[in-house]
Amino acid sequence: MSTGGDVGTLYAAALAAEPHARRRFRVRIQDGGTHRMALDRWLNDTDAADDDLLRRAQGPVLDVGCGPGRHVLALQARRVPALGIDIAAAAVALARRRGAPAIRRSVFDDLMSGWGSVLLLDGNVGIGGDPVALLQRAAELLRRDGRVLVELDAPGVPSRSVEIRLELGRATSDWFAWAQLSVTDVAEAAAAAGLSLVESWDVDGRRWFAWLAA
Repeated sequence: MSTGGDVGTLYAAALAAEPHARRRFRVRIQDGGTHRMALDRWLNDTDAADDDLLRRAQGPVLDVGCGPGRHVLALQARRVPALGIDIAAAAVALARRRGAPAIRRSVFDDLMSGWGSVLLLDGNVGIGGDPVALLQRAAELLRRDGRVLVELDAPGVPSRSVEIRLELGRATSDWFAWAQLSVTDVAEAAAAAGLSLVESWDVDGRRWFAWLAA
């Protein structure tokens, strides 16, 4: 097995892979267990669960970890101004080719504030391995009446910091910090970040979300 590769390089390879090969794109948690990455969903248009969440978004919207840009494109179609950011050059390039405004940035870089909504979807609440620090940063980027719309793990999933790596067939990335945050624990994490829980919901018991207010 090829080990220790750059995360961005492996992600780029997965984005460019044929559909049958993309199904081998997985995340491995260092203390055991793997699960398949939802790359096909990220590359498609938004689904009903996404659209239900995006109706709660007020512009301008910052989509953190935008990937190929499907949320930004859906917001554009609703005439809601939005920008995607991602640290993966391949994701940003693909989002732009699809017509989604996107730039290569980390959420912890110097960014314009005053956003109406910050999106942390598709597991991106795990960025950096510390959900409270990430939510604090999101809160800093909001305007006074702004909101954070976040996707969460299911009830009962332990909220924790982990080390993970990406795998595509026999190729693997370096290990990096990530986090899991359950919908059960989001109110506590939000309060620690200076935010308040307005609403949490699920879609068919498959995906869980929350609206956090500044």
